[in-house]
Amino acid sequence: MTLLQINKLSHYFGGLLAVDNLNLTIHEGELLGLIGPNGAGKTTVFNLVTGAYRASQGEILFRGENLVGKPPHEITALGISRTFQTIRLWNMMSVLDNVRVAHHSRINYSLAEAFLRLPRYRRQEREIEEHSMELLRLFGLERYAHEPVKNLPYGEQRRVEIVRALAARPQLLLLDEPAAGMNPREVGALMEFIHWIRDEFHLTIWLIEHQMRLVMNICERIKVLDFGATIAEGTPEEIRNNPRVIEAYLGEQAEVL
Repeated sequence: MTLLQINKLSHYFGGLLAVDNLNLTIHEGELLGLIGPNGAGKTTVFNLVTGAYRASQGEILFRGENLVGKPPHEITALGISRTFQTIRLWNMMSVLDNVRVAHHSRINYSLAEAFLRLPRYRRQEREIEEHSMELLRLFGLERYAHEPVKNLPYGEQRRVEIVRALAARPQLLLLDEPAAGMNPREVGALMEFIHWIRDEFHLTIWLIEHQMRLVMNICERIKVLDFGATIAEGTPEEIRNNPRVIEAYLGEQAEVL
């Protein structure tokens, strides 16, 4: 079943065409990769889907509902969550509080109820804390719950960011370069981790990644962008042997295709 449908999506920054007539279908339960050289428009696509940018042209349909023009918090509430290429956590806040704030799109108590600490406020806050701790336990992070996130090792901060994204109970999880800064051993563990997340939470996962070892080993289908336009789409084997992809990745990336 189709989860996300992108039709003729284009985006301009001034006179610069960053995304050029993108068409894409993502099915429920799929693990899809989005790759391309630096500046190909990959993160821009994620920003369009999540409402950080508004598309210049085209439509983005999530379960048939057009996301173009919706603010990020509404898109999150519909069931799309993401991580970022550069970790974006509140460093001085505790790990638990970083996860708790991800529930904001689903709370429905009023400011007055919060100020007066009325029953609905207390009940929802208790449920949020219980769900946050349950996620931290599931990911082996409960021992850090009350630790400022800045004190955690880099790899653990990456896991906290993923936990925070999952706290919003998404149906579609966007991972923007989850292997950035990781060594080969950590990348190997991440591959297993992403598969586990998909299966455990019954998610659809769409990821941007420069680590071709990761992309080729976990993605079922890969789309390749160059200068904002699609140059290839197919299975890892088809992408690995595509002359246009090899040309786009001439240099260090071509060596690992």
